[in-house]
Amino acid sequence: MTISFGSAGAQVSHANTVTPALVGATGDLAILQVLSGHPTDPIPTTPSGWTLITSFSGGGGSFGASAGPRRLTWFARVLTGGDAAPTTAIPSGSTGSVIAGRVINLTRTAGTGWRWAASVGEDTVAGTGFSVPGGTAVSWKPGDFAVLGYAVASNADSYTAEGITATGITFGTVTERADAAITTGNGLSSALATCSVSSGTATQAPTITATLAAASTGVAGALRVREASSAVTASPQSVFPPRNLVSATGLAADDIVTATLYRKIDTDLAAVRAASDVDVTVQSSLLRVDAEQPLGVSVSYAATLTDLYGQQWTVYSGSITSTSASDVISDAIRGVGAAVRIESPLGWKRDRAAQQFNINGRIVVVGRPRSAPSATITVRTETDADGDALNDLLDNATEGTILLRKQTSLPRLDGTYALVDDSEDPTWYDQYRWWQLNVVRSDDWPDVLEAAGYTLADIAANFSTLADIAAFFTTNLLAIALYDFGP
Repeated sequence: MTISFGSAGAQVSHANTVTPALVGATGDLAILQVLSGHPTDPIPTTPSGWTLITSFSGGGGSFGASAGPRRLTWFARVLTGGDAAPTTAIPSGSTGSVIAGRVINLTRTAGTGWRWAASVGEDTVAGTGFSVPGGTAVSWKPGDFAVLGYAVASNADSYTAEGITATGITFGTVTERADAAITTGNGLSSALATCSVSSGTATQAPTITATLAAASTGVAGALRVREASSAVTASPQSVFPPRNLVSATGLAADDIVTATLYRKIDTDLAAVRAASDVDVTVQSSLLRVDAEQPLGVSVSYAATLTDLYGQQWTVYSGSITSTSASDVISDAIRGVGAAVRIESPLGWKRDRAAQQFNINGRIVVVGRPRSAPSATITVRTETDADGDALNDLLDNATEGTILLRKQTSLPRLDGTYALVDDSEDPTWYDQYRWWQLNVVRSDDWPDVLEAAGYTLADIAANFSTLADIAAFFTTNLLAIALYDFGP
């Protein structure tokens, strides 16, 4: 696992708008470092397709020629190919305004993506020994990469001996990548350097240092970049009713504190059961079962991850198409269900409690809102096992609610229904049974009800005794949750 510096583009400056040249290739992390000064001290605009990492202004005093506050801003973008050079700006028409920008790119050899965190601060005491304590504690570990950025008020300065320290962390050699004095407007001087963490693991605010050629004040920061480890994966269990195991992994290494898992169909996202804003502060992974996915339709999964700095990251899984040889009625909470054939057309009925009044020959109707649809749905089971399974399901349905799904998803039918009553009509000459289910379209089960990843029937079909289970699963209970109990 290695992050390496790629190259630095040319720095450009202007009174209010810059478009620095883009460097890097597909998959690289491009970092845009912007230095600015302005009477109203605004944050430069975010270029299209880029993410604002941080922006900080400081140095003390009043804005003037080679004096007063200057601002350091970082933007980032993962390059996808055909990317355009970024444009960023501050308000025009202001005396002394200045903005300068430069793009660098980083490459990586491993990981699932890029993660970053920044710590910035100011030095308000004019001198050549420039030292800035970072204002945010950042987690560090071996292999992390640090980008050091500087902006001082002097328009005729230069930097040497750029450095970074943090308690418990050893940084490798710091390499200066750029150093430039900008005379546009009231001017400023910029620098950019990089290094890697050699050893040590800790969460600490860094101190960024340098030696200036002339006494000045300003700001500096450390941008910590890391190869991401977090990912989301999904795998179908070879069981009936169909269900998918969805897991977000590598969370602790990316400082993730909350996670939400989503089922993704086309561009639509629906939260997976019991997987909304889950506190994963002390967890390296989050596992949930999706027993409500549509059948015969390609789905993928997404995980929205929030780290301890409040930044959000989204990762995606590959696609899965859950198939079934029949229509399915199931209890997604308990993980049980029955294979059926839906026979009747959909005859939805919607009630509206209403009264009508004849007032001077005019009919006036006063009513409540229209109800959820209700219907009598006729289904057929074709084996004794399926009929018995449906009976068990109707006897023990969680909160009296069932999940109905077509063999190939039919959005106007698929969904959860509250069971009002049912009738069963078996035949004398075969195992077929016809069922009339009186149902009302319902909200889903409460999100706090987590779907079962396996059932007691799954275990009973695979193991004879508790000793068999203990001998097979020698690590922990999570191994049982992850196991595919299918044939």
